[in-house]
Amino acid sequence: MSDAEMTPEEERAWIEKQAKQVDMVAHPPHYQSDNGIECIDAIRAALGKEQYEGYLRGACFKYLWRYDQKGGVESLKKAAWYLDKLIDAQ
Repeated sequence: MSDAEMTPEEERAWIEKQAKQVDMVAHPPHYQSDNGIECIDAIRAALGKEQYEGYLRGACFKYLWRYDQKGGVESLKKAAWYLDKLIDAQ
């Protein structure tokens, strides 16, 4: 069924389903406060540049270290996410 063939009710249900999908790599809900502040942003604000970059390097290392024992591809994606943050911090 194409989008043009959806009833308004089906379209609403589809939109709600999409909204409920969670990005467990970039925005896991357990790392977000009730007021919308993400943990990574609080860490960046609390640490100096050198400490923040060290944190990011450690997180990359952690996810690469354990990817084949816990998380698999998702852990590799998390390592890449932290690496992207480290690149952005330069």
